Amino acid sequence: MKEMSKRAVVATLAGVMAMGMLTGCGEKKLDGSKTVVTVNGTEAPMGVLSLLVRQSQAQTNALYAQLMGADYAVWNTEAEEGKTYGEQLVENGLEQLELMYIMKEKAADYGVEVTEEDQKAIAEAAAAFMKANSPETIEKLAVTEDQVKTYLELRTYESRMYEPMVADVDTEVSDEEAQQSSFTYVSVSTADLSDEEKETKKEDAQKILDAMKKDPEADFNEAAKAVDEGYSAVEGTFATNPPKEDAEEEEDAAYTGSYPEEVLEVLRTLKDGEVASDVIDTDTGYYVVRLDAKVDEEATQDEKDSIIEERKGELYTDTSDTWREEAKITVDEKALKSLTVTDNDKFNLVTPEAEAEDITDAEEAADTSTDVVEEEPEEVSDDEVLVPVEEEAESAGEETDSTEASAEPEETADAE
Repeated sequence: MKEMSKRAVVATLAGVMAMGMLTGCGEKKLDGSKTVVTVNGTEAPMGVLSLLVRQSQAQTNALYAQLMGADYAVWNTEAEEGKTYGEQLVENGLEQLELMYIMKEKAADYGVEVTEEDQKAIAEAAAAFMKANSPETIEKLAVTEDQVKTYLELRTYESRMYEPMVADVDTEVSDEEAQQSSFTYVSVSTADLSDEEKETKKEDAQKILDAMKKDPEADFNEAAKAVDEGYSAVEGTFATNPPKEDAEEEEDAAYTGSYPEEVLEVLRTLKDGEVASDVIDTDTGYYVVRLDAKVDEEATQDEKDSIIEERKGELYTDTSDTWREEAKITVDEKALKSLTVTDNDKFNLVTPEAEAEDITDAEEAADTSTDVVEEEPEEVSDDEVLVPVEEEAESAGEETDSTEASAEPEETADAE
């Protein structure tokens, strides 16, 4: 149990953060001891909020780096609400922190606790975090070891509260609501084409259709490529029964899911294995379709599971919102404004390989243990760490021994 508790705690914290200050060296130092919010009489220090927000910032930076292949300036960008994404991140972090304190209060009502073994694991993880991060990073985070422990304890409550909070959700889903059908189709795009070019594309679609009419069980993909190597058949699923919509919504609904409504209307008239008699003309292109199964059992079960998870999410959100509305919450706006998220301060996540091997061993042990702690949906990597970006740039040009199982990971970072 101790190993599982420790693993859950480590998974909650993005270990070491890589922090680089491109500008803003003259910024006022953040006071981590300052109370930023009081929730039902419990004071929450800025250091805890800072750690939560910087972790979210680092995770987002990592996501953008993965998707874009490089750093992407986002935090100074104005959001729809007239605030920057950085300001929104701080506000969202504050709301999450408020809710975590409320969850800790209500945990006993749901049979949730943080045990003595959990506290030991939390203390070990907090100490490791402080040791792994450079003094400059800790100063920028404005966090103490006790505040790291507070943060980990709150995140542990948060992750364990989810399942009890949604335990009473309705798990009955009717076949009519969830039923999914499967089909195969070829889509011939007409985007940005002249009328003459569109006519040529329609002729291609007709050739594919004619081939499939001769043998509805034929390989759809081969029939498509026989006309043009650029065409290919795709399999998909859709709701067998049209969703019930209000009249106003129905007028504006051009699509249901990922497919044009014209395509779905035809598919719902077909029998298993039947090919549509005509090429379907839509705003985006021509479709040739075959209904494979009116009732796709696997897709239907997946849809039922998805509906149940959606209900759980809605119940969790509704309950959380109600708790926050009923709580007595006082925010120190001046203190809150001192925590800023901009593109000037870069926080990245770094994963030491030696430490990763230890976590892998713990995960393998978890597979055979019955004491597995449920994690919040936004689960973070078990051993990600934050270290100064400047140091990461220095180590990029040096050979490092990643197999050395050192207790203290090397500081690495990215050139900004």
